[in-house]
Amino acid sequence: MADALAALQSKLQHRFQDPKLLARALTHRSFSAEHNERLEFLGDAVLNLAVAALLYEQLASLPEGDLTKVRASLVRQEPLHQIALGLGLPALLRVGEGEARTNGRNRPSILADALEAVVGAVYIDGGYPAAEAVVRRLFQDVELKPSLAVAAKDPKTELQELLQGRKMNLPLYRVVGTLGAAHKQTFDVECEVVELGMVERGIGASRRAGEQAAAAAMLMVLKAKWK
Repeated sequence: MADALAALQSKLQHRFQDPKLLARALTHRSFSAEHNERLEFLGDAVLNLAVAALLYEQLASLPEGDLTKVRASLVRQEPLHQIALGLGLPALLRVGEGEARTNGRNRPSILADALEAVVGAVYIDGGYPAAEAVVRRLFQDVELKPSLAVAAKDPKTELQELLQGRKMNLPLYRVVGTLGAAHKQTFDVECEVVELGMVERGIGASRRAGEQAAAAAMLMVLKAKWK
């Protein structure tokens, strides 16, 4: 594990002064009370700011509304999941027995959240300049272009259109669990495509966010299946 963590830091080009921060960033709430959700919250904000600055520089002719759409297309679950895979995060994630049995280490929502937590950990460890540098490296192979604004549909809408295009019924969404106090719950949501007998799950801070995460997970599976 130590070698794998060293390899991750090499890919990030950031050596942690406090290795415990990185360990926490890679810890799912199913594994320990010392999990990565607070770092994820922070990393989400840092990621959005760093990507916004990058787009401001590289897409100088794009108006504010389109810049917002391009940013949304870059920081949603699917691209973050792909970046997390490239960094080898599945092998490093610490998850509970239940998540391990259901292949939680490879669940897109968990990996995307872990990547945000890693960015948050870098921010705490090295400040904003270090975190921004990491974000820029993470997106260095992504072609930044105005057409990304057109692709920035929310996952539920995109999934609905994909299924309707194949003359299939709309997906079904079910809340299968909630965690946390009433004022700070997280929602575990299933997305089911009945005709295909397929179910994917997502987690969010609201029912709607959970549905979007589940839809994004389903989209990734269907796109791989139908490509």
